[in-house]
Amino acid sequence: MATEKKKTRKKFADRKPVWELEKLLKRVRELREQLAKRRERLGKLPSHVIVVEELPAEEVHRRIHETARELYRQIEESGRPVFEIPARTSDNIIYDEDHDLLLLGQKRIRRVFHSLSSVADATRTIRILEIIHELIEEGIHATKREIFYNDVKLFKEQRFSDHVIEDIAAMLGTTRNSTHVVAAAKGAAIGRLIIRDSGDLIDLTRLGSGGWAITPFLDQVEIVESDAELILVVEKDAALIRLAEAKYWNKLPCIIITGKGSADIATRAFLRKLVKELKIPAFALVDSDPYGHYIFSVYLRGSKKLSYESPFLATPEIKLLGVLSKDLDEFNIPKEVRLPMTKADIERTEQLLKEPFVQRNKKWVEDLKLMLYRKEKAEIQALASHGFKYLTDHYLPIKIETGDWI
Repeated sequence: MATEKKKTRKKFADRKPVWELEKLLKRVRELREQLAKRRERLGKLPSHVIVVEELPAEEVHRRIHETARELYRQIEESGRPVFEIPARTSDNIIYDEDHDLLLLGQKRIRRVFHSLSSVADATRTIRILEIIHELIEEGIHATKREIFYNDVKLFKEQRFSDHVIEDIAAMLGTTRNSTHVVAAAKGAAIGRLIIRDSGDLIDLTRLGSGGWAITPFLDQVEIVESDAELILVVEKDAALIRLAEAKYWNKLPCIIITGKGSADIATRAFLRKLVKELKIPAFALVDSDPYGHYIFSVYLRGSKKLSYESPFLATPEIKLLGVLSKDLDEFNIPKEVRLPMTKADIERTEQLLKEPFVQRNKKWVEDLKLMLYRKEKAEIQALASHGFKYLTDHYLPIKIETGDWI
């Protein structure tokens, strides 16, 4: 490892990027062609997983009524009504290598009314079905927090109502957004994109330095036009501010997105929507630490908690552009701006290395092992040790020009 380190040290530190746009984007366009061929090869999701759909309100309404009729039938026949709900437990989460997604298996749990251990959750399920039915009929949306406050005595804590909301979406075979229940969004987007949001035409190049606040009501967002060549997904708001101040999309035709830390559902779903409709590559720029790598993994293949929604939230095409562990030496990042890894950092890195979707990616494994070997981490902002414009004028163009991503 030490010998390899010496070989790669300062590989890009003194290199000048090529700012001839066609040459700079050559690798991106090659990747775009590769991804298009991959999409053509992909078949349907495997038959042994739960497949949910984005559904119109009328179909969700129909399925709620169908569920209610089934409960009435059970009451009349046996007096023992029961909900059959997909089990969202770790032993029912399946990693599909072909689609590079975490998916939910066919295992189900029974939530019965005649058992003290499950009667509370069964009652909460009925109540939230009633609330969703009301939202659908009124044609409005509600946040998870609003749902909780709709019946605090029954729900007791928001984690109980949140859990049931996700159970109901899986049970109805649809995404949570299709039930008109949304999570508060925190992400932002800016760059070469025109959208229509609830009827309003919005040009994301004309929104100052703050960008467009990604709405949780993505069913009301239409992509109108874009000439972007790629999407940059940055972990932190600070990186978006740096790129926005430079109006980076004028130099490199791109759309810039941030989830401002861990990726919220609306940001993940918006990224998926962009990649699917525009058919352009996406690249993640995260901190060089296990938490940054985890955030990338959630964008990439989905989360275990919402594995049933992975086809609508995950972006298997996204690449990890940086900041890689090897970049710290290759771009000569000073030792004084690197941070020692904590015990928790080391444990999280070791956990990532055990994940099957990491193990199948040799470059990713090598970079995480290098992180463990050095026991060092660094934030994106560590690049500013070479100057405030180093990220925009040196690091990003060189990484893209050389195709140096995972």
